[in-house]
Amino acid sequence: MSEKQLHPSVQQFKDFVKTQPHLIQEVRRGDTTWQRLFEDWYLLGEEDTRFNSNPSAGKQEEASTDSSKSLWMSTVMNSLKNMDQNQVQGYIANISQALGTIQGVISQFSPSSGGSQNASTKATKQPTGPFSFRKD
Repeated sequence: MSEKQLHPSVQQFKDFVKTQPHLIQEVRRGDTTWQRLFEDWYLLGEEDTRFNSNPSAGKQEEASTDSSKSLWMSTVMNSLKNMDQNQVQGYIANISQALGTIQGVISQFSPSSGGSQNASTKATKQPTGPFSFRKD
């Protein structure tokens, strides 16, 4: 079988990763993905501090990531505090009505399922009482 030719940038990334074994370990630990590494490498370049073989640089990045997560979380919490609950409840009610209307339209245009027909045929096959008698 002939090997499929890789895009030149992908081949360059593979060569770069071979020189940076700590990146392979990051992916194996689940700290990042190959896609994420490739995007960072493509956008930031090989000289970025992200790709330093110094592990302390990674710890600094993790600390900045944690602080950005906590900043985002505090922003979300402040937004939740400032919301008018009655207004949010009104929005939810409007969305619920819209979804109900959409479901009604879809059910009108969908082909009738055999479920209702099967229920009526089952009712005629089953006896009405505890004993099965036939009329002569």
